[in-house]
Amino acid sequence: MPKYVIEREIPSAGKLSPEQLKAISQTSCGVLEKMGPQIQWVHSYVTNDKIYCVYNAPNEEMIREHAKQGGFPANSVSQVFSIIDPVTAE
Repeated sequence: MPKYVIEREIPSAGKLSPEQLKAISQTSCGVLEKMGPQIQWVHSYVTNDKIYCVYNAPNEEMIREHAKQGGFPANSVSQVFSIIDPVTAE
């Protein structure tokens, strides 16, 4: 299944409290449950003003529908074609 990186512009995201992050996560999981098993949240990285999310989904439209239903921004959605790490250099 294709993998995507979603860039969400959220001012002061890095200052969100654990409770706020939990609420956002619960909203996301609730939408995912309704949408079915074709879309899966892998994990997210919270930075100063953005959250970068990694999802598995059959297409970009499903990613954008998740964002719409959850009330999340999806400023950029990019399909991942390869994953590299230090092992790639060996």
